[in-house]
Amino acid sequence: MNLLMVIFGLVAILSVIGTIQGFKERNVLSIVFNVASAVIFGGFTIATIVFQGYPPVLVH
Repeated sequence: MNLLMVIFGLVAILSVIGTIQGFKERNVLSIVFNVASAVIFGGFTIATIVFQGYPPVLVH
């Protein structure tokens, strides 16, 4: 779960970069999908850190 959270966090960061690039190119479809990806993956990453901690606590 720890590595998956890092990957999702990187996807969220790259989505924010893609959103900025979409604004520069005035590409509406790119902006919509990048914002949706950033919200979903960023929210999942933040929720995982809040509820499981970093590093995650393993339950026996």
